[in-house]
Amino acid sequence: MSLERCPWAGSDPLMQAYHDQQWGVPVHDDRMLFEMLSLEGAQAGLSWRSILQRRAAYQELFDNFEPEIVACYDEARIAALLGDARIIRNRGKIRSVVSNAQAFLQVQAEYGSFDRYLWAFVDGEARLNCFQRMEDVPAETEESRGLAADLKGRGFRFVGPTICYAWMQSCGLVNDHVAGCFRYRC
Repeated sequence: MSLERCPWAGSDPLMQAYHDQQWGVPVHDDRMLFEMLSLEGAQAGLSWRSILQRRAAYQELFDNFEPEIVACYDEARIAALLGDARIIRNRGKIRSVVSNAQAFLQVQAEYGSFDRYLWAFVDGEARLNCFQRMEDVPAETEESRGLAADLKGRGFRFVGPTICYAWMQSCGLVNDHVAGCFRYRC
């Protein structure tokens, strides 16, 4: 396995750039945490590449994922989003971004920041896993199951354990770069 390439991204330049620049990098910015949660929910049942291709459109149409703005979307705004072919036009997924923004703001109010709430699931430190092959990386973990249950209890949607684990990976709560990858740190 080359230290320049990761089998996770294959030979796809879009996926490789995401892998090299973002995946597994710890995120502590609340807006970015909300963006990534929203994109992970949009990805459910689809390829991550299909979401990355549409990321700029999602950012534009969802007001750069500012939760205070998204939480106020009305039925007319939701209908407009459903009519825009630049994003995945799934009613449940679009509505979940709005309701998740409302729940997100409640968590911020309770904890002072969403970052403080989320990172408590890994005791405030990124988990550095030491997997040798991508096949060894789990789809979910005890932490992602606990996070999913807690989020659902707070009214979040599209937050199952697999989505939560992918979100934890994308925001660097866990680092699942495999041995041989230049981003591997064990």
